[in-house]
Amino acid sequence: MTSKRLLHNIGPAFSITVILLTGPTVLQAQDPAEFYRDNCASCHTIGGGRLTGPDLKNVAQRKDRAWLVQFLQSPQAMIDRGDGYALKLKQEARDVVMPTINGMSPARAELLLSMIEAESKLPKSQFVGLQISDRPFTERDVELGKSLFMGHKKLANGGPPCVTCHTFNGAEGFGGGRLGPDLSKAYERLQGRKAMGAWLYAPATATMNPTFKKAALKEDEEILPLLALFESTARAGGEDDRTGMAGFFAAGFAVAVVCLGLFAVIWRARFRAVRDPLVEMSARKVLGGRS
Repeated sequence: MTSKRLLHNIGPAFSITVILLTGPTVLQAQDPAEFYRDNCASCHTIGGGRLTGPDLKNVAQRKDRAWLVQFLQSPQAMIDRGDGYALKLKQEARDVVMPTINGMSPARAELLLSMIEAESKLPKSQFVGLQISDRPFTERDVELGKSLFMGHKKLANGGPPCVTCHTFNGAEGFGGGRLGPDLSKAYERLQGRKAMGAWLYAPATATMNPTFKKAALKEDEEILPLLALFESTARAGGEDDRTGMAGFFAAGFAVAVVCLGLFAVIWRARFRAVRDPLVEMSARKVLGGRS
């Protein structure tokens, strides 16, 4: 058998073997920009200033590559080890610790850092961040934000309303969902409209990211009024007092009492409908026997 024929015969199997062996590595190396957008953009910009975390433009000039690769893989471990620069980052972020990113590996970290370096050299990076307006919010903005949060006004790209998973102090009805955190003080925790706007623009949680990846919020039409609502709520102070939940249980108790009352009435009527003929029949038998 010639070498050409041998290669022809083993070619498909060899190709499949190569794909199986290298597939995960190839996939892991794909699109660091998309990975950054999904996992980093809600807390960091490249040339747009600080959000919850620092601006990453020229980050390779602040610490050496080996340190950055290690930090990206496990920020908390670096803090627990007492690393001075990691502790400084935590302090600057008001004790917010960068989470360990799922899928982060030394190879992924290297690709991510190379992408950040390339973006840092551009006049304007694609990750400069959301340039949210700094105009004062109005009452109309707050009301529109509340309508969007509660679902009275649908989101333009078809995303679910915030009330599905979240609540805030002042939410209508039963007070909103409990799957996500109470957002009454989120504006304060995220240090204002810029950082919270970035979070709404590119949420990085495992629940919100896949939900809003294809249903992103509109900057001026939706993010801005939601920020107005959260700023207003933060100024009012306090968190949801759970009156909505108490109302839910009170309503449930009232419905249960009404249902039990109806059941008692129906059962009583049915009981009489069966009992009365039996009593009457027994009475007739007794009277007939006496006569």
